[in-house]
Amino acid sequence: MPRRCWLGRRGAYMIKRHYLRPTMLLGLNIRDIVLIDRLDLALRPGLCVLTGETGAGKSILLDALGLALGKRAESGLVRTGAQQAAVSAEFSVGRNHPAHAILREAGLDGDGEAIVLRRLVGADGRSRAFVNDEPASVGLLRELGDSLVEIQGQFEQRGLLDPANHRMILDAFAEHSVTPNAGLARLA
Repeated sequence: MPRRCWLGRRGAYMIKRHYLRPTMLLGLNIRDIVLIDRLDLALRPGLCVLTGETGAGKSILLDALGLALGKRAESGLVRTGAQQAAVSAEFSVGRNHPAHAILREAGLDGDGEAIVLRRLVGADGRSRAFVNDEPASVGLLRELGDSLVEIQGQFEQRGLLDPANHRMILDAFAEHSVTPNAGLARLA
């Protein structure tokens, strides 16, 4: 049975959060964000790089992705003359990805391999959030977004410098698997 494609095309971009949890951004669907009337961006496997001249719109794409990931919504992002803006981002995640646990904890179906985050922002600045077409809180989008994507700007190495990630990165490099409560079991 073919996988349901939310954005109409297949493609993927490998994003590795802290080198451990493979996540693939399959596509980004943008409607009425700043200067963008309509954009359906399908990404392919391998390294995808977003480049362009100053003022070409790279930041607009990142702002749109940020909306889908639960970042702050502002009415200024809605294209002039539009009633609302809409952004959806489709991700393919592995069966053991932490996003599944977040979905289950929120009472949503967390068993599929695709996760679609969608955000609608009205011209008045109010927004609505959806996960796999189910209404959700912006906080849930933010929590899922943090587990799916880490956006790095020039000279930013936050994930590598965060001491909370050091053991996880070292274990991944050593190909050593540790369960989250392994240390607690020894202490008991």
